[in-house]
Amino acid sequence: MKIMMYAHGGSMNRGCEAIVRSSASIIKQKIDKASVYLVSGAPATDQMITKLDGIYNGSDLSIRKYSMDWLVSSLKVKLFKDESYAFGKIHGNIIKHISDMDVCLSIGGDNYCYGEQPGLYEVNRRVKSQGKKLVLWGCSIGEEDMSETKLNDLKAYDLILARETLTYQMLKDKGLSNVKLCADPAFTMEKEELGLPAGWQEGNTVGLNFSPLVWKRNVHSQSAINELIRHILSTTDMTIALTPHVIQEGNNDYEVLQQYYEQYKHTGRVLLLPDYLGAIQYKGYIARMRFFVGARTHATIAAYSNYVPTMVLGYSVKSKGIAKDIFGEEKLVLNIDEISDKAKLIARFDEMVREEEAIVRALKTSIPAIQNMSYKAVEYLRGLA
Repeated sequence: MKIMMYAHGGSMNRGCEAIVRSSASIIKQKIDKASVYLVSGAPATDQMITKLDGIYNGSDLSIRKYSMDWLVSSLKVKLFKDESYAFGKIHGNIIKHISDMDVCLSIGGDNYCYGEQPGLYEVNRRVKSQGKKLVLWGCSIGEEDMSETKLNDLKAYDLILARETLTYQMLKDKGLSNVKLCADPAFTMEKEELGLPAGWQEGNTVGLNFSPLVWKRNVHSQSAINELIRHILSTTDMTIALTPHVIQEGNNDYEVLQQYYEQYKHTGRVLLLPDYLGAIQYKGYIARMRFFVGARTHATIAAYSNYVPTMVLGYSVKSKGIAKDIFGEEKLVLNIDEISDKAKLIARFDEMVREEEAIVRALKTSIPAIQNMSYKAVEYLRGLA
């Protein structure tokens, strides 16, 4: 089985790296003679993922003004409101590989959470028109994200694998019969443990991840996080390890966290992990933390999968659904509006500390079952052959 992963922007988002890395690994473990190829918007960033059989450039192409393609696409849009020709050209670097594959996996787990995706819809149409199997791999989609156009696109998939029950149930309620429940593949990802940095307290370090994405959606959240740092420093003896997980231009956790580091480095109890580590290396550090507070979903998955009590600064259905599947409730997940409430933020952190032992027990019970659900996705994929 030749499998192509697409809708991947590159691995400077370590969550995207985690999805590709873990997916390639579990597919090859469970499907004999499977070969896995990645079409990436930034292929130079993916070279460290050794389980792949090939990495192709999937970056967008431009349509040169006044060229024949420009004239044809302009006429189609103007006369028929038809953008398919234009998107077919723009995404030509993806489309040209479809014919060589058996199965095409759309792996952007939350691509459908960010408005309409006409380019993606066109790629999907090309996959089906060539008679290939089309799979949405490990997705999360909120009720508020749905539209008639999006629903019609989702109906075309041979298989939709929802990574948590909130998405699964919503899609079933929309009448989709091609949906199966699994878990995010990153729950199975390996870790690499590097040497601990100066100032790290073994067994007494709390990780903190914060992102520009959350900050921009709630501008007051940055000051609330600042108050949480002050609270941890004044009421505990823990070290705080500021932990970036996305290092993309314009969406760089490190830049936000560095501001906190400069403010508190004089305490000797705040350190900043570097911005050049890979997903398995960040997971290696997160695994050795006592607690974790995180905005990036795959940073929190790294914590959960190593039984680290975690508070999630959630901003979408995926955070809530993953917590619900682990704990049976949306435990220690704050929504986008709540994270600017410093009193609530501090109260939930204190709750996590008080319930540390019970949370660890719950994670040790739930995570093996969640990891089995990650592998379940491959069983469903294998069933398409």
